[in-house]
Amino acid sequence: MSRYKKITGGVYLVLDPSMDRILLLQKVKEALEGGTNVLQIWNNWPAGYTDSDKRLLIQDLVAVAAAYQVPVLINEEWQLLKDTGLAGIHFDSVPSDYETLKAELNRGFVCGITCSNDLEVIRWADRHQLDYVSFCAVFPSPSAGSCEIVQPATIREARKITRMPLFLSGGITTENIDKLRELDFNGVAVISGILNAASARESAAAYKQALNKNNL
Repeated sequence: MSRYKKITGGVYLVLDPSMDRILLLQKVKEALEGGTNVLQIWNNWPAGYTDSDKRLLIQDLVAVAAAYQVPVLINEEWQLLKDTGLAGIHFDSVPSDYETLKAELNRGFVCGITCSNDLEVIRWADRHQLDYVSFCAVFPSPSAGSCEIVQPATIREARKITRMPLFLSGGITTENIDKLRELDFNGVAVISGILNAASARESAAAYKQALNKNNL
């Protein structure tokens, strides 16, 4: 049996490592109990964090997720896949050295990428058989940073190009997810909607329920 479940959709939680370590680990455990399907460590490291510090946090997060067979991905820093239990990587844009890093890693890994309104990113991801694509951002959101607003037409065209899982992100709440009902997608990527909630468990479960309501 695989160490982690295949990514097919659901709740994708992006973790902010600048949070207090103990609080972050507690929130992650609660979110997993609530039904979170994927974890990604955003490369928003605290000032002064060394590679050893990063690896220690990764080790702790992978250990927590292992009980739920949930994959843990790293944002951008693919070198951290070499000697950790990470399942894979998430790119913010198309990497120029993708074939080189695949050869250097010399092992299977999960890979996803962020897309805005550029359908060439979808075509690249489909050609290279990535595991999923995440659109940023469908609604305005402070944590979405400089992401442009993704047009519904882009998501519809993306579905014509590929059958890989599509996640939507940026300002998505359990209340406004109904506005996305007519789009063909598989899950939502969330940061503050779960990490800043009073109960990460209840929030993750609420997102899960909202997705199920939309037959996702």
